[in-house]
Amino acid sequence: MKYNRFEDLPVWKLAADLAAAMFEWTAHSSFRGKGDLANQIQRATLSISNNIAEGFERGTTNELIAYLYIARGSAGEVRSMLAVMKRMTNFTMLAPEIDRYQAECEQISRQLGGWLQSLQNSNIQGQRYLNEESKRRYDGEQRRKAFLDLNAERMKEIEAKILEDQRKRNLAKEG
Repeated sequence: MKYNRFEDLPVWKLAADLAAAMFEWTAHSSFRGKGDLANQIQRATLSISNNIAEGFERGTTNELIAYLYIARGSAGEVRSMLAVMKRMTNFTMLAPEIDRYQAECEQISRQLGGWLQSLQNSNIQGQRYLNEESKRRYDGEQRRKAFLDLNAERMKEIEAKILEDQRKRNLAKEG
């Protein structure tokens, strides 16, 4: 699926929802007197969706990859802070929320990882480089790949049929 706006990206939506929830959650009294923890976790959580957005808008695959790694790093930072909070007695009553937010961060990290892998295995340079010639070349490469994949599948079917025929002949000779 092709997305034209970062707001339509499922991973951005998850990250934005997490950031909004984090701002509300850190208003809890357990965060008072804990230094800059509430502010730090808010900023790190907000950084996830912001870096996805900024990378998406940059227009090159290399920049998108760089920003997605930053977003993934911020998700790791949030998970780390949540893990530290789990070890603090002041946050014992918030353990279910901590577990939920950790799981959400892990889901975001997995989605970013999958997206990064697909981008790194792609030869698309990004929107900034798209023109009629590059679109034509890309479409041609996609058609070529589909043709080769179809032929490879047909070859497997033919080889399987040959092996089955040989097996039948061998059984007929033995029987």
